[in-house]
Amino acid sequence: MSVTVLTLIILVGSYLAGLLGSLTGLGGGVVIIPLLTILLGVDIQYAIGASLISVIATSSGSAAAYVKEGITNIRLGMFLEIATTAGAMVGALIAVYIPTNFIAVLFGVILILSAVMSLRKKAQEIHQQKSVLAEKLKLNGSFPTPAGEVAYSVRNVGGGFFMMLFAGVISGLLGIGSGALKVLAMDGIMRIPFKVSTTTSNFMIGVTAAASAVVYLQRGYIDPGLSMPVAIGVLLGALTGSKILVHTTSSGWLRWVFALVVTFLASQMIYKGITGTI
Repeated sequence: MSVTVLTLIILVGSYLAGLLGSLTGLGGGVVIIPLLTILLGVDIQYAIGASLISVIATSSGSAAAYVKEGITNIRLGMFLEIATTAGAMVGALIAVYIPTNFIAVLFGVILILSAVMSLRKKAQEIHQQKSVLAEKLKLNGSFPTPAGEVAYSVRNVGGGFFMMLFAGVISGLLGIGSGALKVLAMDGIMRIPFKVSTTTSNFMIGVTAAASAVVYLQRGYIDPGLSMPVAIGVLLGALTGSKILVHTTSSGWLRWVFALVVTFLASQMIYKGITGTI
């Protein structure tokens, strides 16, 4: 296979991954790594490096729009990035000492969690219960709605912080934004409105990925020839997905498609990891 043909295949595959990830809100990284490792036979460490670059690109592009709309809780995101960045550095540092087949199995498990998260019903209630730590750190906020600004309170700051530390480690190990774990921490533990948790997570994953990418770059696992088409494809796919999503009345079928695709990829990753064929 020539370099040109391989680059075009990666570009098209990355575009579809970015499109699917954007439509479901969990990013394209969860599809990129199985695409590169299972279908194209790329070493998983190089696939993780390319995925990290794509996560930085997509997060930088979409996060700016959400911040401009006033939905993202920037102060909360900056606070939680302390945990995710530290965790990402630890994950990236220990990744080279962990067998690739174990990483593949762990990645498959995280993929299944992402599929379950995409199908989970999202709570819409706004919590107003005050947290002393959240008030001291000024983490409470508000977001715009058609009816006006809606204020909300942040709860369980400590629990959410430690969950973010774990999400950062997983991000550094697997080269994904760990959006599912970040949303789980903010939506399920800290009781933040889902709209705020997803946009704040998107704001954070780029910083988390950048921390991991530095380590992978130093170790030579970021190949420009591989990362370039992946980043461009995922970014274009994410932009297309955001435009489609605006005109889509129901995203239920999209989440089922995402869950089925991700479950299939997860089963392949787990199988190859257990059999040692990755």
